[in-house]
Amino acid sequence: MTTQLSITTPDDWHLHLRDGNALNTTVPFSAKQFQRAIVMPNLAQAITNTDRALAYRQRILDAAPEGNSFQPLMVLYLTDDTSVVDIKQASESKHIVAAKLYPAGATTNSSNGVTNITRLAPIFNAMQTDGILLLVHAEVVDSNVDIFDREQVFIDKHLCAIRRDFPQLRIVLEHATTQQGIQFVEESNNTAATLTPQHLLFNRNDLLVSGIRPHNYCLPVLKRETHRQALVKAATSGSPKFFLGTDSAPHATQAKETNCGCAGCFTAHAAIELYTEVFEKEDALDKLEGFCSFYGADFYGLPRNKSTITLIKKQWSAPEHYSFGEQTLTPFRQETPLSWKLQT
Repeated sequence: MTTQLSITTPDDWHLHLRDGNALNTTVPFSAKQFQRAIVMPNLAQAITNTDRALAYRQRILDAAPEGNSFQPLMVLYLTDDTSVVDIKQASESKHIVAAKLYPAGATTNSSNGVTNITRLAPIFNAMQTDGILLLVHAEVVDSNVDIFDREQVFIDKHLCAIRRDFPQLRIVLEHATTQQGIQFVEESNNTAATLTPQHLLFNRNDLLVSGIRPHNYCLPVLKRETHRQALVKAATSGSPKFFLGTDSAPHATQAKETNCGCAGCFTAHAAIELYTEVFEKEDALDKLEGFCSFYGADFYGLPRNKSTITLIKKQWSAPEHYSFGEQTLTPFRQETPLSWKLQT
């Protein structure tokens, strides 16, 4: 039985850090285990241009532990008003590597997202020309579409057309949650997907059975077990099209435990340990390093990291809460002990 495991330092290719005082909590958690992270731009004041992206990056660096080499990689928030000039300016900064498509109203702070995807054709063309990746929250927001079907409908309605019309555009299907999403990525060129720990570990029963569990609520919502199994198979397959993206999304405990709770699971406190459990259960620890440390860097065209981290087989439990400014933050799966521990 493996009791110690060393891998190349991983990267998180989908991360929410929030802003302001929250950074003092969120940044150290990610910096202790990841070398780089793609930082999502859906703040209360969305990161819609290069100046905002670089200013936000500096705030993140200011919150990193002293002596730490954590590197935030920045993303533009696409809106109906995004211009080709915005994309060009972003491409001229080595710190901005992607732009994020949020359908308006699809998730947290997405009210200023895109309302008509077909009008973004000039933007997508500029992105494939200038080497900016397209990151997609792939859910329709049509009220007549069941929430469990929104990913599949988005792929059929929008993503297939984007993939066809812009063949050189590198696309990441963020936080894929369905068999259909996995199949789309496998069959499409220049296309990859991030997979989260919550979608690999849990299905919708973990959200709804024996009471609603608000800290397991995220968007896209957890799906049925057959979809979870498809995600696990993809993650542990060794395919370079699938890589780590936690979608760790912190919300204050009181904002989760309310009559209209926020969507998002805070997994950054133990992200690498959670992924290791998934791979160990599938007898695929030999595939963990590629998924966590190689495939994302390769797809983004960035060098692989040189340093390493070490995990030891040790049971431990996260605390019930972490401090979060003047409030508290409830970590994902804190009620169940973890079986691996990052050696610090």
